[in-house]
Amino acid sequence: MAAQSSDQVKRSLKEVLLESLTAILSPEHHVRAHGEEQLKLLEVTEEFGIHLAEFTVDPQGALAIRQLASVILKQYVEAHWSMHSDKFRSPETPEAAKVAIRAMLPGGLKETISKVRTSVAYAISAIAHWDWPEAWPELFNELMNALTSGDSNAVHGAMRVLTEFTREVTDIQMPQVAPNILPEMYNIFTNTDVYSIRTRARAVEIFNTCAGMIFSINELHKGVAKQLLFPVLPQFVIAFGQALTLPDGERSDSGLKMEVIKALTTLVKSYPKQMAQWLPDLLPHIWRTLTDSAAVYIKTVVSDTEEADDPVDSDGEVLGFENLVFSIFDFVNGLIETPKFRSTVLKSLDDVVYYVILYMQITEEQVKTWTNYPNQFVEDEDEDTFSYSVRISAQDLLLSIASEFQAECALGIVSAVDRHLQEAKVAMAAGNTQWWKIHEACLLTMGSIKALIIDTVANGKLMFDMDNFLTSVILGDLNMQVSPFLLGRALWAASRFTLAMNTDLIQKFLEATVHGIQKTQPPSVRLSAVRSVYGFCDHLKTSDNTQLLVPYLAHIVDGLVSLAVEFHSEVLALVMETLCIVITIDKAFTVSVENKIAPLTIALFLKYCQDHLITSLAQDIFRELAQNEGCQQSLQARLLPTLNSIITSTSDKIPLGMASVAMDVLCTIVRNSTIPLSEALITQSFPATAQCTLRTDDNAVMQSGGECIRAYVSVGFDQLVTWRDEEGNNGLIYAVRVATRLLNPRTSEFTAAFVGRLVSTLISKAGNTLGSDLDLLLRAVLSKMQQAESLSVVQSLVLVFANLMHTQMTAVLEFLCSVPGPTGKTALEFVLTEWLARQHLFYGAYESKVSTTALVKLLEHIISTNDKRFEGIVVKGDQIFNPSEGIRTRSRAAQMPEQWTTVPVAVKIFKLLINELSNAMETNMSRQASAGGEDLDEAEGWEDCEEDDGDDGEPEGQTLSSILGMFAPATEFPGYEYECDEDEDDPDALKDPIYQIDIQAYLTEFLQRLSQLPCYSLFIPALNDNEKHVLISGSIPVPT
Repeated sequence: MAAQSSDQVKRSLKEVLLESLTAILSPEHHVRAHGEEQLKLLEVTEEFGIHLAEFTVDPQGALAIRQLASVILKQYVEAHWSMHSDKFRSPETPEAAKVAIRAMLPGGLKETISKVRTSVAYAISAIAHWDWPEAWPELFNELMNALTSGDSNAVHGAMRVLTEFTREVTDIQMPQVAPNILPEMYNIFTNTDVYSIRTRARAVEIFNTCAGMIFSINELHKGVAKQLLFPVLPQFVIAFGQALTLPDGERSDSGLKMEVIKALTTLVKSYPKQMAQWLPDLLPHIWRTLTDSAAVYIKTVVSDTEEADDPVDSDGEVLGFENLVFSIFDFVNGLIETPKFRSTVLKSLDDVVYYVILYMQITEEQVKTWTNYPNQFVEDEDEDTFSYSVRISAQDLLLSIASEFQAECALGIVSAVDRHLQEAKVAMAAGNTQWWKIHEACLLTMGSIKALIIDTVANGKLMFDMDNFLTSVILGDLNMQVSPFLLGRALWAASRFTLAMNTDLIQKFLEATVHGIQKTQPPSVRLSAVRSVYGFCDHLKTSDNTQLLVPYLAHIVDGLVSLAVEFHSEVLALVMETLCIVITIDKAFTVSVENKIAPLTIALFLKYCQDHLITSLAQDIFRELAQNEGCQQSLQARLLPTLNSIITSTSDKIPLGMASVAMDVLCTIVRNSTIPLSEALITQSFPATAQCTLRTDDNAVMQSGGECIRAYVSVGFDQLVTWRDEEGNNGLIYAVRVATRLLNPRTSEFTAAFVGRLVSTLISKAGNTLGSDLDLLLRAVLSKMQQAESLSVVQSLVLVFANLMHTQMTAVLEFLCSVPGPTGKTALEFVLTEWLARQHLFYGAYESKVSTTALVKLLEHIISTNDKRFEGIVVKGDQIFNPSEGIRTRSRAAQMPEQWTTVPVAVKIFKLLINELSNAMETNMSRQASAGGEDLDEAEGWEDCEEDDGDDGEPEGQTLSSILGMFAPATEFPGYEYECDEDEDDPDALKDPIYQIDIQAYLTEFLQRLSQLPCYSLFIPALNDNEKHVLISGSIPVPT
């Protein structure tokens, strides 16, 4: 009876599950919703996964139910199979259910329904990640049996499992995976009579994944590649070379060759020493693939005179021929990036560039798309485009070649361009209407590397007839009415070579550009003319020849205004960016057209207030107008009433986010207006901004309001102090209220993302006049810091105390010692613990300098005064690693939390300063290498480290770059945004002398002075080897 009852329960659960799945497939919303709710209840039952597996592999079941069950089963495995999974949700699948599911699923790999088979493969792969080999040792035998079964469905299913599994394989599993999988993948790949092209391509993909994973593991565990990959490497590489010789047909196609070249790229970049012996034999095959592909690409894509025969993969996805081209370009890039093989590209540079230019031609599809959709034309042709195509990929490769080889490649590029131009002349004479496309690609090539060409010609390193190129080619193409895209490219190219032109030639091109921007021209010509305008403005400003532009400015502005009214989106952004530089050319002219530009920009700002790019460009235009004293009064008269109206409106009266953007614009006006600020800015806009910030609950408005108030404090502090509202409150009171509001613990922590700047500016400007408000502000900072979790907020708050340590060390320490922290200890210990734990994560060039130099001053204080208040404060030191642990997988990290040493606070500061020095040294080395055109890895012997790839021992010598590479630079941590000093745009930061500090020189000088003190030897025992190497590299003594 009990058994019968149990069967009934199982049957009823299974029936309910079937009903739920059926309901989910219903077109009725309420039925679907009920089914989804029922499914959530069933998900926690012990046999939920078993029933899903049964439905999935039941050949008699309804197709829709089986497909749905297979998808839900995959999701169930991800969420419930292992408690160590990132996606885990309780409960964990019972062991009995796991056994049953593992027994059923392999049978689903031979299903005739592709979607079911694929979902089953995903589920098996996800289970194998946790269970193989310990709990599922028979899996690989089952997969190998499926691969050799002769059943095409079973082969496809098994290959899908291996594809997914190898992407997630751990370092512990790889020693068992590679010996089983790689020989079988070789057999599949080379057995052209038994396995389909797609299955063989999948085998190459699996090999590629394993090879890349083994390289990563080998970085930590030397000898792994020698053990797992090198024994099978020769046969694979030879087979790859043979595969590239096969013509497209029953045994090969572009999809297979793409996977082969991808695999070879991985091998070349990861194992250059081993690949060197085979590269001479491989290169001719890859070169032939590149050249043969070029002919096909021109016929089927550029000219569209033949139909492309693109292969389709096992999932039904079309493998476009372009993907093969991408893989070849990646391979060439791999050669360029690998010091050992760079010369192979250099030897045949002109031929490589010749074919790269072929692939840069405009395609027929692009001609149609760009003609009908100007916005797409602007997006695709932008230097920072997110679009991707063969044309863009070819440009990227060209720029990579020009960057890596610089002077050496100029001759090769010019030779390739000249060869194309000669061939185009012949094609044009023969009546080929496509000749203009190669001309356009040549102009794009030369314009993209114009600085390289101009410099090498000027230095006498390149014999090139620049005048002939400008007059015969560029000017000649402007007189050809064959395609608007060629005309547009000629205008753009002309603007790129402004610095190489005489005055007469510049004027000719400017006249052509002004004509091209007129409304009568096709959109592509007008938009190219806009880019040309930007180029002329930029280069003539550089050469201080802007007077040449003045006669044309009126026509240019008229053309830009017309485009701004007519278009939107990407076109509008391009026009506004160009308008912004045009109004910097001649101040008097700008004053004369302010009545056109300001109303237009205000209208665009209001219309596109939720488009971040457009509002940002509007701010740039407002900034330029505000900096022009002749425009200030009229601009403010037009703009401030609009901004004040937005800022004082309730949230239900204006679009979402508009108040925040209005405050950003107001901040721009305040920052760029002459002092004293106008009455309207002080008496109307300031109180409106302060009141809005105090009453809002919108995080973005609070952030923008805080920054705007900071601008007022920074620029017009004296005016704020003297201004009074009706109740007698001055501007300083309002500023303190805003800061306090942003620091309120009940508000979101993100309201405090920039409040540290406001508090620091208030303290620096107001000083002692803050009185008791200073104490309240600092307490509020501490309170906010206790709830803060995000790096940006903690950094903003910590920098308040860092700034004070620069100017009021004694006072800030007394304050922190007089206030309790969250644990009952002093706030000093709390702040130092938070600060020192995150110092290595701090980002921003200026912010890092403020924090680092403050730590220097703090350490100087501790040493010079022997301050007893720091005794007993210990913080995290170094992380403790177990050499036998291997790579920390997710499950291993959950079972074994990180362990750290503890060190005195002074020692931690010392170690952090060494880390900052290492980062500064690495950054400066990279900049010097980039400026000099040298490759850092090659110059510092990186390849020598790689040469020991197959050796189990450690390298005999370490270079500075390898030593610094062992540190965890800030760029590797989440939330870090690298900022060069030149990119700093905060006006307050630019005025601070700390911003000008050379941090490497500063830290080196300090540590050298410290090394002369008796206490220096007390720090040394806490240093690790890497830190000692950094000190030695900086000529700082390290006692033994």
